[in-house]
Order: sequence, then C-alpha cells, then structure tokens
Amino acid sequence: MQNPHNRFKAALKAGEVQIGLWLGLADAYCAELLAGAGFDWLLIDGEHAPNELQGMLAQLQAIAPYPSHPIVRPVWNDPVRIKQILDIGAQTLLLPMVQSAAEAEQAVAATRYPPHGIRGVGSALARASRWNRIPDYLHACEQEICVLVQIETRAGLAALDAIAATEGVDGVFIGPADLSADMGYLGQPTHPAVQAAIEDAIRRIRAHGKAPGILMADEKLARHYIALGAQFVAVGVDTTLLARSAEALAARYRDTLAPAPQASSVY
Repeated sequence: MQNPHNRFKAALKAGEVQIGLWLGLADAYCAELLAGAGFDWLLIDGEHAPNELQGMLAQLQAIAPYPSHPIVRPVWNDPVRIKQILDIGAQTLLLPMVQSAAEAEQAVAATRYPPHGIRGVGSALARASRWNRIPDYLHACEQEICVLVQIETRAGLAALDAIAATEGVDGVFIGPADLSADMGYLGQPTHPAVQAAIEDAIRRIRAHGKAPGILMADEKLARHYIALGAQFVAVGVDTTLLARSAEALAARYRDTLAPAPQASSVY
C-alpha cells in the first residue's frame, strides 16, 4: 500500500490553476454529491461551519473516490487540532489568521514529525497511514502534505513577505471577508481599496515562488485574480448556492401560483 499522491500540491507546484468550492453544510452526503461536480478541490470548513472531527472524517471518506481533492480548514492554527486532522487522512490544510513568520513556522512544524516538527506520533491509530499499512509513512508523509496559510489582516499583509518565504509553506490564501473588515470595510470584500491590497498580495506571494489563493464568488473578480496569478481559487460556497437556488425556486412558484386579484364589487 502506498501513501496517496497529493495531486493538488503537485498541480500548484506545476503552476496550474485549481478551482474549488467551500463546503459548509457539514454533511458527508452533500460532500459526496459535490465531489462529483467537477471542482478541483473542496474545502471542508472547520472554522465557521459546524464541522467537528467525526464529520470531517466522514466527508474525507465520501470525497475519497472522486477526483476532487479535499482541503480541511481547522478552527485555528492549533498543533493539537492539526495533528488530529492529519491523522484522519487530510493531506492539505488551510490554516486561518496567520499574521507572522513565527506563526507560519508553527503551522509547518505541526505537520512534521520530530526532529523536523512537533506532530505527535500515533500512526498505528491513524487513517493517514492506513493503520501502519503504508511502509515508511513516518518518513515519507510530509512529501505529500500541503500547508496553506491564510492572510486576513493588515498585520498579515505587513508580514506577508516573511510568511511567504517560510520553508514548508506551499501556498498563501487571502481571506477577503476578514481582510476587508480589518481594513475598515466590513462586508465589502470588493471595495477598491481591498481589491488593490489583494492584487498587491498576489504579486508578492508569486514573487516568493508560492501559490496564491482566494475565495471570490464574484466571477469577474475571480477571473481577474486568476489572470494576476492566483492559483487556487474557490468560486462559491455550498450554503450560499443552496440558499439562493432554493429562494429563486420558491419565488418562481409563488409568482406562478399567486391568486389573481379579485375585482371589487359595485353595489
């Protein structure tokens, strides 16, 4: 048995653009449905969606037979949580709110076994090693682990060059929602000042030879950021897609079936 190849990490290294979708429904059945939709990657969100470890495991198992690559975002850049998520089989992590090179280094260290890091050794209990059925997993696994760190504050932007230069960081994701809020434009991720900051960040990340990423549901802006060099781009969120589609369907039938206005009686 061999360690699964991380095709997402290989695609980033090759300079390929990877289009993804955010998963917030916290359901393995929905994850499997979307795994067959044609996205290059799917983000299992443990920061803002109600995804706990057992649910993440079920979604990883549901996505596994499909071409889409699963990425997991923990609630925080926490070595304990990272250890658990790696052990259930995630190979790519998106770590939120990284604001310094030291925090980026901590993120990388949490994905490496000693002496190169601080990941706890429990491979006999881990799906990641197929319960020790993968020969030499302990020494070879980090080659297939992809570390993505998330910049979403002005402090993160100020430290961006040092963060992007951190050894072991494979990509830097720009979080437009939190970044716009921290810049004083809450709820305005497409504000011109925020756009300018994102464009500058993409250029700086690429200058360090790392892959830039972003979540942008606005198609025009998403394509603009891809043209600038963004490589892993999420173009929607499952909860939003479902809510809007359901509202549109309900509205269509309400309009069709609404009773005709009654003519007033004249006495």
